[in-house]
Amino acid sequence: MLAPVETFMIMTPPAQPANPPVDPRIYLAAERTFLAWVRTGIALMGFGFVVARFGLFLRELALSDHVTAPLRANGLSLPAGVAMIVAGILVNLGAAVRHHGYVRALDEGRLPSAHGTVFPLLLAGFLAAMGLAVAAYLAFLLH
Repeated sequence: MLAPVETFMIMTPPAQPANPPVDPRIYLAAERTFLAWVRTGIALMGFGFVVARFGLFLRELALSDHVTAPLRANGLSLPAGVAMIVAGILVNLGAAVRHHGYVRALDEGRLPSAHGTVFPLLLAGFLAAMGLAVAAYLAFLLH
């Protein structure tokens, strides 16, 4: 009886596509980040509206009979509110542009490059300046 002939097969891994599929969790994370920026823009616009209307409230308060000390209303709340509304619009536009670029890069099979921290730092600086301006305005107005 003859022994069976052993054959060895060389197993090669299956060919990988040129652009491997991207994990869907990356798309979902990009969408969550985009929606967080949109919420930030909407909050800025809402707060800007409140700041802009605050001047109207102070004028009405100054005209009422319930005020014992005169309020100095110089109308800075309207420009400050409009600036915050414009900042909210810019945040939403910037978020849309960044999200579109990120998703396009993922669709092309490449990992997008980091966007840097300039935009968020500029936004944080603007909000800090607006906060200081509103605080100074209130301190001057109610002094």
